[in-house]
Amino acid sequence: MAFANTFKALSDPARRQILELLKKGPMSAGEIGAHFDMTGATISYHLKILRQADLVFEKREKNYIIYQLNTTVLEEIILWISSLKGEETDS
Repeated sequence: MAFANTFKALSDPARRQILELLKKGPMSAGEIGAHFDMTGATISYHLKILRQADLVFEKREKNYIIYQLNTTVLEEIILWISSLKGEETDS
């Protein structure tokens, strides 16, 4: 588990807000950017950090890249935190 990248990605409020947007469903970078007052390059940077942390998937659809939330990494973190608390897990 490479939690360092995950926690780095989650430490930024803009990236957390992007994850909240993607919770509603897949979106293009332009659709994500419409919710922020920042440049396209800055949105791309945040999406790159989220991809490196495996918090989002990307897929090509025609001329667009569509981003989608990856909950697997978050589930791993929850299991790890639960194990620290001494809680039983099913896995």
